[in-house]
Amino acid sequence: LRLPRALAGFACGALLALAGALLQVLLRNPLAEPYVLGVSGGAAGFALVAMIAGGAWWLVDASAFAGALVSVGLVLGLARRELWRGELRDASPRLLLTGVVIAAGWGALVTLLLSLAPDARLRGIIFWLTGDLNGVATPWFAWAALALATGVALPAAPQLNVLLRGDATALALGVPVARLRMRIYLVASLAAAAAVTTAGTIGFVGLVVPHALRLAFGNDQRMLLPAAMLAGGGGVMAADLLARTVIAPAQLPVGVMTALIGVPVFLWMLLRRPMR
Repeated sequence: LRLPRALAGFACGALLALAGALLQVLLRNPLAEPYVLGVSGGAAGFALVAMIAGGAWWLVDASAFAGALVSVGLVLGLARRELWRGELRDASPRLLLTGVVIAAGWGALVTLLLSLAPDARLRGIIFWLTGDLNGVATPWFAWAALALATGVALPAAPQLNVLLRGDATALALGVPVARLRMRIYLVASLAAAAAVTTAGTIGFVGLVVPHALRLAFGNDQRMLLPAAMLAGGGGVMAADLLARTVIAPAQLPVGVMTALIGVPVFLWMLLRRPMR
């Protein structure tokens, strides 16, 4: 009875950690992750509309992915000049600021939808928004997205290592920077959409896990990306176990537990080694 829940937790954690690691290396900014850039907020907003409208499961999945793509399109569109005509280092602050504003907009939309949601569905929706694995029966969509994201991201790891040296160096070494950047953004949005659709908003996984692994193993993407997926998946499974047992027989949303763990861990990492 617990196997689908455990499989869903592992897949969601792996997807969020992979998305965070990819966005951080593309933007060369340690604060980049699906929530900061609004990807997860867009997925949650669109999925919530489908849920309130009583849409089927496939419509919720499609809506979440569409919301993630809308967020990515907005962020890239508003920062297109710096992103495509100059060094990514110059575009990173604008991308992050744009993402923060878009995420705030999605947050306002979610609040509005919650105020309009029927009372009978409100508790379930709130649990889903805070990260809940309780209702997951068949997490095939998350695993299909994980397989696709893995198949695209891991072979691109050597090119991502070159991209970390700068766009000019990457172009000189034959890396198709524009195509690589767009492909990885789309993979990150798919990963975030699948995770949000399956379990709602599970915070801090995409931010803390890549940081911790980078401190432990360095910034080689050939090792960091698969390690992030394994650590993210295992971390969410452990957090879900704690959420089910810490105040048993009552249960906490897994997103609450990841936040309770992630905040002190991230602050500890900042004190040990400030971000550069």
